[in-house]
Amino acid sequence: MTNFIIIAVVAAILALAGWYVYRAKKRGQTCIGCPHSKTCRGGCPGCDQR
Repeated sequence: MTNFIIIAVVAAILALAGWYVYRAKKRGQTCIGCPHSKTCRGGCPGCDQR
């Protein structure tokens, strides 16, 4: 029973993370988590992706 609860919690966390990434990409963000993600093209000062 404990294993089922742990698996359910991990699956819920992964599903929520995937949903967040999906929504961010749908809104046009290139660098998810970057405060300038809607305006940068992957080369903003706070972004390591250049």
